Amino acid sequence: MDIHLVVKIVHMSSAALAMLIFVLRASTLFIGTQNQQPNPKGHVGFVAMQHLSYTLLVVTGVALLVMNKFQVQPWFYAKIVLFLVLLSSQIKVYKKDDSILLAQRRAGLMIGIIAFVAIISLIIIKPVFG
Repeated sequence: MDIHLVVKIVHMSSAALAMLIFVLRASTLFIGTQNQQPNPKGHVGFVAMQHLSYTLLVVTGVALLVMNKFQVQPWFYAKIVLFLVLLSSQIKVYKKDDSILLAQRRAGLMIGIIAFVAIISLIIIKPVFG
């Protein structure tokens, strides 16, 4: 099997894992919350899996970028910006700070959902700009 295909499969699998963990971790904002904080059960496991999936996503993404000799479509840059928005929203949502209200955390989660959906849409549609 071609190495490019293997890296692409690992990249897509890590994206699927990231999406699954995103949903599972989001449930902690609605079930068993304590003092404006997400449910602490499974916290370590969710964090570890989310870090693993995002790390794999970035490493395989960079590897694919190098394999393609940095030749990308214009929508690629929008995907990178949306990925940074997704990461930023996740950091804000799950920050251990009692001053952040649960409603604010859920609003940040909605921003993350919108970013994730936009990334998936860009990948599926592959718009042509200009």
